[in-house]
Amino acid sequence: MHIIIIGNGISGSTAARHIRKLSDHKITMISSETEYPFSRTALMYIYMGHMKYDHTKLYEDWFWQKNNIETVNSHVDHINTDQSKIQLSDGTLMEYDKLVIATGSKSNKFGWPGQNLNGVQGLYNIQDLKMMEAASRKGIRRAVIVGGGLIGIEMAEMFHSRQIPVTMLVREDSFWNIVLPQNESQMINRHILANGIDLRLEEELLEIKGKDGSVSSIVCKNSTEEIHCEFVGLTVGVSPNIDFVKSSDILTNKGVLVNSNLQTSVPNVYAIGDCAELSSPKEGRRNIEAVWYTGRMMGEAVANIICNSSESYDQGIWFNSAKFFDIEYQVYGQISVVLPEGIGTLYWEHPSENKAIRINYEMASKSVIGFNLMGIRYRHTVCEKWLTENTHIETVLENLSLANFDPEFFNEYEQSLMDKYNAINRKNLTLKSKRKLRLVENFLQSDLND
Repeated sequence: MHIIIIGNGISGSTAARHIRKLSDHKITMISSETEYPFSRTALMYIYMGHMKYDHTKLYEDWFWQKNNIETVNSHVDHINTDQSKIQLSDGTLMEYDKLVIATGSKSNKFGWPGQNLNGVQGLYNIQDLKMMEAASRKGIRRAVIVGGGLIGIEMAEMFHSRQIPVTMLVREDSFWNIVLPQNESQMINRHILANGIDLRLEEELLEIKGKDGSVSSIVCKNSTEEIHCEFVGLTVGVSPNIDFVKSSDILTNKGVLVNSNLQTSVPNVYAIGDCAELSSPKEGRRNIEAVWYTGRMMGEAVANIICNSSESYDQGIWFNSAKFFDIEYQVYGQISVVLPEGIGTLYWEHPSENKAIRINYEMASKSVIGFNLMGIRYRHTVCEKWLTENTHIETVLENLSLANFDPEFFNEYEQSLMDKYNAINRKNLTLKSKRKLRLVENFLQSDLND
């Protein structure tokens, strides 16, 4: 059986490795970005001089040949599902028995005037990094970044490392507050400003102006201010990279539609990673989850589905991690921007350092449902176990040392979290007592009136 994987990011390369572990099927992995897989999350460290490209490769080049996984550096133009063939950009036709689409994402553009000028780009692939490097060598006196997500702050840190002034336009009134609760979002606002970034909240891009084919300035939508710059980073999210799929018989929406077995609408064709859209996601989860961790899980799952025909994809516990300059960020489970009814929260913030912990739990059952961590890391296996087993909040508080990588902070926050939890309980008990007292008083008053 011949299995073709289109894309060699974390989802595609994980699928290839696990298919090889489980079988001796012929595997071909195709990518127009690079011949060999590398860590996309390390792009920023190449620019900042901490790593070289070769350091970011997942394995040595010989690994793929040794494991009999063919790598092809080319672009797929078309999928012919009737004939079970794909066509490469040079016209080459390749026949498959099973096809896995793992083409990741592409940076969003929203039709701004000037968005196709030289010096205007996103940051997703190695080609983007090379263009960013070329622009920097040419000379950037100021860079403007449009958008306040994870890629935007990575790009800001990259320029900051080379002392290039940065202006960030963020549409919301606080950084990434569509994901982060208010306290954590405001912490990031302060940290961005402390690093010398010109953060413009509640501001958007109106147009990009150019000179001789390259960007020369941008105009802000709300203030109408014109900011002169030589680089514009478009970091207003990503979308599935599936344009070539739309000419096939495979059903698509925003992404390639798949069922719980990661199968598309066409037999023997699967989709995984950023480009896959689950038709029926787990309650509280998104149809498309464009994160590294999810891509790796999908890659392993599709290998088991293809080789064993016995395992569907389980989204598991939601997890993500990132870095805001010096602040590490982790989230496990359900953390909402606005606290839902019936959900309690414990929040601790270090008085002088950028460290914070939030634990959400159900008020009725006292089961923990989510962890939000800023500047502090928890062990994945411990958090996953607590969330999976619906662990009582008091049990979690009593055993936080099992999760923490930084034991020097135990005494600082463990007692504080417990005190807050006890205070909440006392307040709730007081309110209940007052309600009971009012009921008794009302009853007695009613009895006297009778």
